[in-house]
Formats: sequence, structure tokens, C-alpha cells
Amino acid sequence: MWFFGSKGPSGFSSSSTAEEVTQGIDGAALTAIVTGASSGIGVETTRVLALRGVHVVMAVRNVDAGRNVKEAILKEIPGAKIDVMELDLSSMASIRKFASQYQSSNLPLNLLINNAGVITPFMFSHDGIELQFATNYLGPFLLTDLLLETMKKTARESNIEGRIVNVSSIGHRFTYSEGIRFDKINDESGYSSWYAYGQSKLATILHAKELSRRLKEEGVEITANSLHPGGILTNIARHDRFMNGVLHLVGKYFLKSIPQGAATTCYVALHPQVTGVSGEFFMDSNISNPSSMANDVDLAKKLWDFSFTMINPK
Repeated sequence: MWFFGSKGPSGFSSSSTAEEVTQGIDGAALTAIVTGASSGIGVETTRVLALRGVHVVMAVRNVDAGRNVKEAILKEIPGAKIDVMELDLSSMASIRKFASQYQSSNLPLNLLINNAGVITPFMFSHDGIELQFATNYLGPFLLTDLLLETMKKTARESNIEGRIVNVSSIGHRFTYSEGIRFDKINDESGYSSWYAYGQSKLATILHAKELSRRLKEEGVEITANSLHPGGILTNIARHDRFMNGVLHLVGKYFLKSIPQGAATTCYVALHPQVTGVSGEFFMDSNISNPSSMANDVDLAKKLWDFSFTMINPK
């Protein structure tokens, strides 16, 4: 953490904005998917990537909201290349449909930004999986797996490094004592909204680390990193009325702005400093250290295998 706006080794800090960390970068040769692109830092990520010339596909649950965001960005940036596609990360059927439609479009894919996330009381996804684990982690895991061949093909044909960016949280440090409750993912007893959130965000870091290891082993020119965007006043806690109220009460005094919150995502996605960097955790547009559990190689491998059994039930 680079306190009080002091700059880290990258030359950027917690007060840097998404526009500032991408200043002068030309992304015209790139195509990106941004999940959760119709609200919060997803909107700013989409806007700034489009500002830098990237063709952005907004993957959103609410298509009408996505189209409104697209229209607003086009008013500011008339030449922006933006498409809107429906994606509900809490539904494996929706994810598979999205991936199939994307592949049918024959669009390349250079950047996959797994940005969407929620904090909820205990409830199940469309597939009967605890909603935070499903939306924040397992959905992006499945989406990444389904789109990986498209990314590999794009990297080979364009000779441009592909980048997978998992938006995690410093909240990954506040999870259950065992880190991932493999045998109790759907167990309501002992459930905590915040620990479940931490569990899902720990999983997103472990996913990026194990994916990075596998891509390096395969010799593929695709990186996978995770990040903490900073404390930001968004609608992430919309399902928890009390917590949403608390966040909005204190957030205006202590949290980052949306442009600052989207900075690390845009930095990891576009900046030349990150070329060839993979398996790392970023915060305030600088490499940082996640928890010891997030660096546990065996835990990452176990989670990888566990996730495949969940997305391919017998």
C-alpha cells in the first residue's frame, strides 16, 4: 500500500487515476472483454480502455444498463468501439452461451478483465452454488476456461501478449480459517457474508497464480494477474442493505473515487511496465504482496481441480 498518495516503483500511487496510468498508450490493436461493465469501476474501466482505442465488449447482466453506459461513452468518445453482450456470472448456462456467441463472432481477444463481483447474504446461484463463490470466482473461472483458446489463437496470430486480469480485493485476507471451505461451499451453518466474500476473492488470486503457472509451462504468451482496486464506493453490497448503508455513510470520506479505483485494472491491462509479468498481485498500480494463503501453490492446485469438478458436474 502506497500511503498518502506517495508513488511506488511504477511511478503511480493510490491517488493515480485510470486515465493517468494509461496516458499515451495506444490500444487500437486490442480487443477486451470487461465483465460487470455497467456499474462501478467496470464503467470507468470500459471508458478508459475505449479512450485508448481498445475495442471493448461489455459483458453485463443488465443489457439495457450496458447500452446506456455505451451511449454515454459514445457521447464523450464518438469513435469508441464498444459492444454490449449479456452475461450472468451466477449462471453457467449464461456463461456458456456468452462464450459460444463470442466465439461465433470471430472477434479476437487480447484482454479478459474479470471485474464483476457481489457481496451478499447467504443465497444460491442458478446452479445451486453459494452466490458469492459462484459470481465472484467460479463464473469467471469457467468464462476464462471457455475463452482461453480464443486468447491463445489471438496471441499467436497477432504476436501481441494476451492479458487476463482478475479483480480481487484486500478482503481476501479476511476469509475462513481454512481459506477455502472445499467441503462447505454451500453450507449455510457458519456462513459469514464477509468471510464468504474473502474466500471468493482469495480464490480469484489463486486462480490467476495457477493459471499463470500453467501458461508459462505451456509457453503461451498470455499473462494472468490479480489485483486489489482499493476501497471504492460502488454498489457491490447492493444485496446487503445494512452494509450498503454503512459503506455509503463512511465511503465519501475514506474511499477512492471511481477513476482512482479503476486505475490498477487499467494499468495491469495496458501498461508496458507489466509486459511479461505474470502470477503477481497488484495494488495501487504497483506489485504488492497478498496473504500467505494466496501464495500457497498446493492450495491453488487443489482449488483448480476442485473448480473443474464444479463446472463439469457428473
